[in-house]
Amino acid sequence: MGNIEAGDAIRTTPPVPADAMLMTQMAAGFQISQALYVVAKLNVATQLASGPRSVERLAKETGADESALRRLLRALAPLGLFRHVEDTVEVTPFGELLSATHPASLRDAAMMWMETHYEPFSELLGTVKTGEPAADIYFGKPFFEWLSEDPKRFSLFSGAMANVTGNLRSSVFDGYELPEGKTVADIGGSDGAVMAELLSRDTDRRGIVFDLPHVVSDAHEVLSVRGLADRVEVVGGDFFDGVPAADVYVLSYILHDWDDASCGKILGSIARAANPGARLVVIEAVLPEDDEPHFAKMIDLTMLAMMTGRERTAKEYEQLLENSGFTLDRILPTASPFSVIEAKLR
Repeated sequence: MGNIEAGDAIRTTPPVPADAMLMTQMAAGFQISQALYVVAKLNVATQLASGPRSVERLAKETGADESALRRLLRALAPLGLFRHVEDTVEVTPFGELLSATHPASLRDAAMMWMETHYEPFSELLGTVKTGEPAADIYFGKPFFEWLSEDPKRFSLFSGAMANVTGNLRSSVFDGYELPEGKTVADIGGSDGAVMAELLSRDTDRRGIVFDLPHVVSDAHEVLSVRGLADRVEVVGGDFFDGVPAADVYVLSYILHDWDDASCGKILGSIARAANPGARLVVIEAVLPEDDEPHFAKMIDLTMLAMMTGRERTAKEYEQLLENSGFTLDRILPTASPFSVIEAKLR
């Protein structure tokens, strides 16, 4: 037996095959995400949502090579996306999440992650070594700046985020009542969907949906469809510069996009504009302190690589609010992965 140098690792127990297989699958996970991208981009699940097909017919409908498509479907079938039945293939209920026609579709998300996140993640090593977002390294500029340069790119991102957060937030407001206050302002309210959810069952309040002008323009249609156009004002602006006056402010999945200093500026804008006694309602995933599994831990990895934001623990949110002139009242867990954080302006 050769000499063992100081610092050399000593393996006393070889990994069991199951562990090795799991590690192999995790290390090769990029192949699965790319395969899901192809399914989404070619509308494979969308075509199969109307019924089973032969692979030959499916290839013609999606513009794919028959042999290559057959091998793709064969690889994804054991993961629960497709089933082969005699000479046809069908999509499973799980696989239908990649169909454009599914009410909880994640098709846009599957495409967005591969078209906007996949390549920047190749610079994750640089991020961990320097702290600089991988997107900044790869694109040479901040992610949102790069994203806004192409309207189609930004539209895909917005649609994907609406898919993901819409599904995850579907039960956030079940049984929830806003704090007292006549006027509710949703800061960073995008298309007005959150405001519509909150005010459709609270007929005595008025609302304001506030976001960048090119983002908030879609809110008019959403609010009109929900019968709220006469009670909700749509306002364009930049929350770093200032926000409208209100009694209750809602920040739904906004603060996690930004570092502490930027969050302080957003909260500062609210503090300056708020009516006396104003309340703050923050919708965010709250990280557990221990090693408990939570979807936000992987989202935090995305934030690390793509922008300067971060997911936060309850203590971190309390400190962030305290530094900006707000006192944390309570954190309400929900049936979703998100929590409702309530605070009041000091």
